[in-house]
Amino acid sequence: RTYSSTETEGQLLNSFVQYFGDSLGRKIKRMPLIEETVLPGDSLLTLPVVIIGNGPSGICLSYLLSGYRPYLSPEAIHPNPILHTKLEEARHLSIVDQDLEYLSEGLEGRSSNPVAVLFDTLLHPDADFGYDYPPVLHWKLEQHNYIPHIVLGKGPPGGAWHSMEGSMLTISFGDWMELPGLSFKEWAASKRRNIKSDRVMPEEIACYYKHYVKIMGLQKNFRDNVYITSVSRLYRGKDDEDRSQRNEDISTQHLEMDDGQKSLIKRNWEVRGYQRATDGSHVPFCLFAENVALATGTFDSPGRLQVEGEDFPFVLHSMSDFGAAISKGKLRGKADPVLIVGAGLTAADAVLCAYNNNIPVIHVFRRRVTDTSLIFKQLPKKLYPEYHKVYHMMCTQSHTVDSNQHSAYTSFPEHNVLSFKPEMKCVLQSASGLKKILKFSVALVLIGSHPNLFFLKDQGRSIGHHSNQPITCKGNPIEIDPYTYECTKEANLFALGPLVGDNFVRFLKGGALGIARCLAIRQKKKHELIESGDGGGDGVP
Repeated sequence: RTYSSTETEGQLLNSFVQYFGDSLGRKIKRMPLIEETVLPGDSLLTLPVVIIGNGPSGICLSYLLSGYRPYLSPEAIHPNPILHTKLEEARHLSIVDQDLEYLSEGLEGRSSNPVAVLFDTLLHPDADFGYDYPPVLHWKLEQHNYIPHIVLGKGPPGGAWHSMEGSMLTISFGDWMELPGLSFKEWAASKRRNIKSDRVMPEEIACYYKHYVKIMGLQKNFRDNVYITSVSRLYRGKDDEDRSQRNEDISTQHLEMDDGQKSLIKRNWEVRGYQRATDGSHVPFCLFAENVALATGTFDSPGRLQVEGEDFPFVLHSMSDFGAAISKGKLRGKADPVLIVGAGLTAADAVLCAYNNNIPVIHVFRRRVTDTSLIFKQLPKKLYPEYHKVYHMMCTQSHTVDSNQHSAYTSFPEHNVLSFKPEMKCVLQSASGLKKILKFSVALVLIGSHPNLFFLKDQGRSIGHHSNQPITCKGNPIEIDPYTYECTKEANLFALGPLVGDNFVRFLKGGALGIARCLAIRQKKKHELIESGDGGGDGVP
């Protein structure tokens, strides 16, 4: 790793100073930006919140922490009469200041997180029944509710949306991809963008998110080109000693009071990383935070088959690599087909991409075509004709029906890849155990992706529902309190979005609501303690 000069690091410090100057006053002279070789000291400032990830999850959380508050609109009537009655009971309060458990009780939706279902039905009432009702909320900026925070991301605001394949349509409607306070359709119209259908291209969504941060005045909270290398506890208490045996890299420090009677215990987070400068150099930093919110999404690490030969250069794991190979003409005139592994929407996108470029396809997947859990079964044909076209081919152009494997498309349901061979061949095995060897021009493995939480101890395994398994959005999401989104196994650590099972933008906004309410309550209690003279040390109780 290369480090920049002291002058460059000072420039980064100044950018933080400019950001926090208005909010934290004189303390800013002690901003916690230090060389990685320097040990943290008590004189360094601790931020209330550090958000890791600048996709829609991180953006929405920043919006709420910046003081934006949702209220029931004066003229609004929610189609759910029970929920509307509850909303009327506290019309004078923002939703952030209300009992989220009470409001979400009895609601049903396509998320397992109740606050996600609540916020979605307030922003898109009865959307799952095909209605296009307007939100029942209006937004107010209440600057006294601002909680100082910073959002750290690898690229521009929008996260992984900036790296998705630009030629494919989103699975969700454009309206469902929007964030609070800014209609996607109105934004598109103001930019003179011609949105031809309810579904839009990822590049449009990425541009919307980037502009959203600017339009809402959130830029001061965001830092781009930032890479996190570690997030760990700075101190722990005596009651955490048992836990410490499982978390050895958490350092302990007890600060004796003058009378020697009691230890002061800090529980803050240390966030280390570097920012990539314009000249390519790395500027190291170290931040201290009372709370950390994980909003990294799940697109960091493509799923792998874990089979022999998967590391050959002709075995790809992303649509962007496949698109690059096509655009560079690497597959033009190839006699052998492309091998696509997977039965999800990304694999279907790859099939369509190859099909539209006249590239023959061998499509391998483990499930039966009649499996009810296939995503195609959940998509209406009228809204998603291209995906049902792929599904139709999966069913009707199986290798058992068409023995000519060099036709435009051939599917291999209920098959696993056993290995890839150096001569661009793969070994398949059917459900009955029969093995086949097929030749291909390039292989594309698209079996999902997983979050990369390498900056946490044991890659965050200890905070999942199953502590001995990697974090995944479906099988093992981070275990959270359903109303605060705080990790049940790690205090003052929050998670939202795909990390807790909410893959759709519609539902990740509920995580931002839950976290904002939790932090607002704690900040209020902390200020009351400071004013009464009973507290005010680092950390939020």
